[in-house]
Amino acid sequence: MSRPESGSIATIVVPRTADIGGFEVRRALPSRAVRTVGPFVFLDQMGPGEFLTAGGLDVRPHPHIGLATVTYLFHGRILHKDSLGTSLPIEPGAVNWMTAGRGIAHSERTPAEDRAAPSRLFGIQAWVTLPAALEETDPAFTHHAAPSLPMVEGDGASVRVITGAIFGAVSPVETASEMVYADITLAAGARLPLDPVVEERALYLVAGRLRIGPDEHEAGRLLVLAPGDRLTVEALEPARLMYLGGAPLDGPRYLWWNFVSSRKDRIEAAKADWQAGRFAVVPGDGEYIPLPEA
Repeated sequence: MSRPESGSIATIVVPRTADIGGFEVRRALPSRAVRTVGPFVFLDQMGPGEFLTAGGLDVRPHPHIGLATVTYLFHGRILHKDSLGTSLPIEPGAVNWMTAGRGIAHSERTPAEDRAAPSRLFGIQAWVTLPAALEETDPAFTHHAAPSLPMVEGDGASVRVITGAIFGAVSPVETASEMVYADITLAAGARLPLDPVVEERALYLVAGRLRIGPDEHEAGRLLVLAPGDRLTVEALEPARLMYLGGAPLDGPRYLWWNFVSSRKDRIEAAKADWQAGRFAVVPGDGEYIPLPEA
């Protein structure tokens, strides 16, 4: 669901709900009205949700091509395992950046040690498309601990720079194209100006309420910003939002299940490869998600 709005907000997207590994998520991208924002082709809010003792997130091994996954948590932990042999938990404020390139498989689960008691999970997972020339690059994985990501603070605002450069701070996370991604928290009454540092931008309101110009916006909305506009966001109550965007894509992209490519035939080849077991396996995890029928 979406609607246009005058001024600095071009489109408002109301996410739809989906299920991953028995856990409900809100999917803001892609939507009918907005398919991409810069290189961002997928944006899921995971939770907030709680698991009972012995429960947890269980996303079995599944494949990706042509993109990078960006996992960022507010609460809880997820154990990432992939076909490169990586086995690493991610914690709040850190970044897992997995480049799928020509093909990778991974799983995402609540760590075994966290299942001994009830646990909570809340975060954002994004997919960033790779430039067409790099779609078949070698798969890779990098982890950036929370202290390595720059923080900019003042006047009731706190900004963690996940990728790109904003407010004079530069993230150490290497990206394949121009982009910005930031976690912003605002105290009630705080005002934060946002310059058009990249051509395509959006705000995803995680919690709280904002005012932009004359209009108020509630949590669980993706606000796609008009190109070139400088705007100021005002928190009507304590608020948290993700600021994301980048340069426009270098051409159309096709998205089917977990595959992204500039070529339809490459998507078909990836389907066949997963079904035939030609992707590398995730060590120590014999489960997998079958190829969907449609």
